[in-house]
Amino acid sequence: MSPDPRPIHRAVSVVGIGADGWAGLPDSSRAALRAADVIIGGERQLDLVPSADCPGERVTWPAPLRPAVPGLLATHAGRRVAVLASGDPLFYGIGRALAEELGGDALRVLPHPSSVSYACARLGWPLEDAETVPLVGRPLGSLAAALHDGRRVLALSAGAGTPGAVAALLRERGYGPSRMHVLEQLGSVRERHVTGTADTWAHAPGDPLNIVAVECARAPGALRLSAVPGLADEAYENDGQLTKRHVRAATLAALAPAPGELLWDIGGGSGSIAIEWMRTHRSCRAVTVERDPVRAERIARNAEALGVPGLRIVTAAAPSGLDGLPVPDAVFIGGGLTAPGLLDACWSALPAGGRLVANTVTLESEALLADGYRRHGGELVRLAVAHAVPVGGFTGWRQAMPVTQWSVTKSPAGAAP
Repeated sequence: MSPDPRPIHRAVSVVGIGADGWAGLPDSSRAALRAADVIIGGERQLDLVPSADCPGERVTWPAPLRPAVPGLLATHAGRRVAVLASGDPLFYGIGRALAEELGGDALRVLPHPSSVSYACARLGWPLEDAETVPLVGRPLGSLAAALHDGRRVLALSAGAGTPGAVAALLRERGYGPSRMHVLEQLGSVRERHVTGTADTWAHAPGDPLNIVAVECARAPGALRLSAVPGLADEAYENDGQLTKRHVRAATLAALAPAPGELLWDIGGGSGSIAIEWMRTHRSCRAVTVERDPVRAERIARNAEALGVPGLRIVTAAAPSGLDGLPVPDAVFIGGGLTAPGLLDACWSALPAGGRLVANTVTLESEALLADGYRRHGGELVRLAVAHAVPVGGFTGWRQAMPVTQWSVTKSPAGAAP
């Protein structure tokens, strides 16, 4: 048997450290750093550890950090390694990358109170009632999905400019009356707390080590966004290519998103299905395929405005635009059903247990759905919505075009249509 070529790693100590530095570390964390042959961390974190107490080699993380993890660990395999992390290493910290690379059993994690714990302690907020949104290395727009009247949000800041950017976003999204707290250098002697509303925020940028706490308050007249699918049509910039609210809610129910799952949204239009799929849980992912570049740009703006800037947009026609995409858990076809090979390609891409949902308003596409239903089962329904409108001095019903919807779960023996 040939030897395993992978390097052998000793257990890696992952030491959480706060703004109070060495003085705030418990004995177990100090002992791990003293015993280390090499200490890896950010420049700010390494400066908090006295070299007289900890003589190990100092290594600063390069940028970008995540791709460098495997190489650095391989370089120092067999040595006693300690990695410094801000606060709790496994709460939006380097601990995740290390666990993914080495496995949890290879780590000895020594946490420190996180900035979120400190912030809640200073504000008297129950930690479990506040939503945490990381903004380090992530789009600011992701904060928008957490904004609901009366909720408390903790934004993990990317730097000194983050509070001002958060205030501007709150104003743009109709949450200008929200009260903001910026807490800097939490746990250190330089701790500072400034407050104000997003509408009147005028504080100059302060310390880059800060967290932004928001008490959400929606402005009168601002659009209210629900936490469940079926947002108001007015929430979307669109050119008429939009799955309307009631049909959209029924479509998301049929797609049945679950945490961590990936959706293909074919014929994105305004992006509403993919956007509301991602809004159901922060770990849900989606790829929308839209051949019109003007609509693709519109989808990007809608995704940013509604708090899911991570939506992946492929500007291409389907089915050719599906090549190379990751395996989906669910597929929605909202347009282009009659394109040769599209339904076949989507069905083939789905794993066993994957779901396919397709909507149409045309007879030609309806015939394709009826044929799919005949061969693969599932559920074939017609969705009809009517709205009350004025009729002279009275009120009557105006019928929207009915939508035919086929939804099906692929069985292990599923064959291509």
